[in-house]
Amino acid sequence: LSGAVFIFFSKNRQQVKLLRWDTDGFTLYQKRLERGTFEIPYFNTGKKACVMPYKTLSAIMSGISLRSVRYRKRLN
Repeated sequence: LSGAVFIFFSKNRQQVKLLRWDTDGFTLYQKRLERGTFEIPYFNTGKKACVMPYKTLSAIMSGISLRSVRYRKRLN
């Protein structure tokens, strides 16, 4: 109920499922790649969870490499 999204990657990283609670039930989003793989972000295995901003999730879903991404400073 907190608005969290749970993300599950397949073993071969060609498929991802996102599970989130909507106001009256669960919503399941699924994306499967024809070619290539999704990049999995680094996370602490001791915690067994990863908290990431929406920008990072959006980059993963778009196929952008997280290692080469640099965020530019923005003016306020």
